[in-house]
Order: sequence, then C-alpha cells, then structure tokens
Amino acid sequence: MHHKSIGFIGGGRITRIILEGWSRAGKMPADVSVSDPNAETRVKLKARFASAVVTEDNKQTAARDIVFLAVPPPAVAETAGLVKGSLKPGSVVVSLAPKFTIAKLAGLLGGFNRLARVIPNAPSLIGRGFNPVAFAPGLPAGDKAELGALLTPLGEWFEVAEEKLEAYAVLTAMGPTYLWFQLQALRELAAGFGLGEAETAAALKRMVDGAAATLLESGLSPAEVMDLVPVKPLAEMEAQVSEMYRTRLSGIYQKIKP
Repeated sequence: MHHKSIGFIGGGRITRIILEGWSRAGKMPADVSVSDPNAETRVKLKARFASAVVTEDNKQTAARDIVFLAVPPPAVAETAGLVKGSLKPGSVVVSLAPKFTIAKLAGLLGGFNRLARVIPNAPSLIGRGFNPVAFAPGLPAGDKAELGALLTPLGEWFEVAEEKLEAYAVLTAMGPTYLWFQLQALRELAAGFGLGEAETAAALKRMVDGAAATLLESGLSPAEVMDLVPVKPLAEMEAQVSEMYRTRLSGIYQKIKP
C-alpha cells in the first residue's frame, strides 16, 4: 500500500476512474483526500470510497504529498492560483489536464516546479489503462518512481515527450468514446440474433483485438486489410465517417494544443 498522502483537487470522472482502479486492484492508498465544491459529488465519492477524506476545501487537499490536479482545462488557472500557497515544498503536483504545459503550470503555481502531467484513459478503471506521463525537468528519480507506483495498478504507463501528450489525449483518452457506442450497438444486436451475454462478450473482445492487430501487425497495407472481408454493410458510410474523424478530431486537437 502506498505510504504517502494523496490528494485529488476535483472529484469528477477521472478522479473516480483512478480511485475505482485502485480499489478494484486492492491498491487503494491508505491516505487519500478528495476535494470538490459540489455537495452531491462529495456524497457519491464518500459512499463509494469510504476510506477517503472528502471535503470542499481545496487548500486542505493541496497540502498532501502527491497532489493530482484533476480539474478540466477551463478551471486549471483559477484552481492553481487558489492552492499554490498550500503546497508543501516536497510535494509533487500531477496535472491530469491537456493544454497546460509544465512551464505554464509552474508559472500558475508561483514557481513550484515539482510537477508531472498524465493523460489517463478510462480503461484504468479495470486495470487496462494506457497512460502517458511527462515529468518536469529535474524531478528526482524517487519522485518519478512514487508516481509510477500509483499508476501501475491502473495499467500501462510510460514516459513521453511532453509535446506528445495532447495527441495521446485525442487518441487514447478520448478514443474509447469513438468505439463504445458502436460496440454497444453490436452487443444489443447480437442478443437479438440469439447469442448469450458471455458469447457476445468473448466475440466482441476477440474481434476488436484481432481487427486492431491485423491492421497494425499483419504487414498488409491498410487498403489490403480493408479488402479482406468482401461484405461491408456500412461501406457507403465509411467516407463520411473518415471525414468526421479528420475534421472534428483535428479541431479538438487544435483546441487543446498548448
């Protein structure tokens, strides 16, 4: 069990995903505090994670050993300004938001530079996360290892150049949303076709994994892969969907890019 105190400023979705990931893995740190201004959010957090200290006081949460800044980009600047005076000199602040670089965060926090950034993704909830990390220059190896120990129960984590984080935000953090509704539609159809829940689950998991591996690892060109199956029920929509990916996701990337 992690021995340092952990704080989450913001009790929204990503905080709940991380806490749930730790809980399911049996790796919940002994000393966790979460602050959020919304009373309903606090009640739900306390009901699900009884061992956590849940408060509306961001300054209290900021006085922990490892502090996750878990607020959306529009709230980062204001929140950082409010809590900068409460940080301990030896703490590490971990931002979970895109757009705000380590240099920008340091400025907002009054020069505090013991920083890291993580772009987590939702499968962290079940220990299958894919979570890129960037560390501030000069952050000691011991602090990196402490954060790594927290991220390991959530799935795979790896260090990347900071300028790549926003690309991962579009590809892996938002990526599941591009697929979930389609997979759920297939799941519902499979039930109507007579497959049981276990049969459908096995088929979908193997199909998605195999399809990705075929595209990425077969050695065939994308055109050759897409020509492997002669019947394409959604063929007339492919161009439209591809264009939606190009325009909408490129727009999102430009919006969150520092």
